[in-house]
Amino acid sequence: MAKVGDRVRYLNAVGGGEIVKIEGNIAYVDEDGFETPVLLKECVVVDGNGFYGKDSKAPSKEIKESKHDKPAPTHQSATKGPVENEASEPLVETPGGDTLNVVIAYEAVELKHLTTTSYEAYLVNDSNYYLYFTYLTRGDNDEGWRARYAGIVEPNIQLFLGEVSRDDLGGMDRVALQYVAFKKDKEFALKAPIAVEYALDTTKFFKLHCFRENIYFDKPVIAIDIVKNDIPQRPMMIDSSRLEEGLRRKKDADRPMRKPVSKKSVPGIIEVDLHINELLDTTAGLSNSDMLDVQLKEFKRVMDDNLNNKGQKIVFIHGKGEGVLRKAIIDELKRAYRRCDVQDASFREYGFGATQVTIR
Repeated sequence: MAKVGDRVRYLNAVGGGEIVKIEGNIAYVDEDGFETPVLLKECVVVDGNGFYGKDSKAPSKEIKESKHDKPAPTHQSATKGPVENEASEPLVETPGGDTLNVVIAYEAVELKHLTTTSYEAYLVNDSNYYLYFTYLTRGDNDEGWRARYAGIVEPNIQLFLGEVSRDDLGGMDRVALQYVAFKKDKEFALKAPIAVEYALDTTKFFKLHCFRENIYFDKPVIAIDIVKNDIPQRPMMIDSSRLEEGLRRKKDADRPMRKPVSKKSVPGIIEVDLHINELLDTTAGLSNSDMLDVQLKEFKRVMDDNLNNKGQKIVFIHGKGEGVLRKAIIDELKRAYRRCDVQDASFREYGFGATQVTIR
């Protein structure tokens, strides 16, 4: 087993360096001053000349064939820079590969034992571009994000991001990917830097039907589309505080702007706002019936003060609400003020929440 201070090479990718620290099953390998997080089991101890130790195994891991019509992607471990093959063969671009398609996927190690298994996370770069990226997660109760992986993935590659345990799922209510796309040693079309955040339902990791067939994998996976055909996939995130603010604004928009009681803001028209908070400083201890009585008393006061002003127009602003106050006003007009004309006030000025009375 590798330990701090050992020089290692990666089991399934080109690269290596000196282990500077180990946290759990993650080793941090120093490559030219850059610490790269790598699964400890993916590190192979080498001697000073770069040869594998007597207890080490040469890199070998079956490469999964992609069901996509592109060269088979390979599983890679964390690396600092672009992952070139040892023979430095030129990368072959694929038709249509200048359109970005990026996926994060989670594959169960033991699909038939979801209650106890761990999971492997992969990044699929289905494009002709290198991606310099960071993969991050956070829990709903966390104050910030945690970087799980930072590095570069080469074109048309399926990159192993690390192992996810059951305990890790508690801090993965959201996942995010930030990246910059580029090509090496050639001209290319510029792609905008992207940051995509995704709300991850971690209960799906324990439900067999949530693991589905995918063109990039032989086994069913939970896949997240980060970019499809150059378009970042940003599912709508609902912020409860913003939702509450939106509902409040809609409620305010449904009723007209409140104006001072009995003020002639429009020439020839008296406007009376009967909203209870315009009439009372507090409604503490009042029932709905009590508040309605206060509003009707104000209505009657204004009507009685203006009964001798023939032709006077009065707009009573009562709001849309459930229509209780409006009905009470109409009933009172029919009972005590039959000679007055009644109509809905101007929609343009007051919306649906006001009644106009003309004294006759």
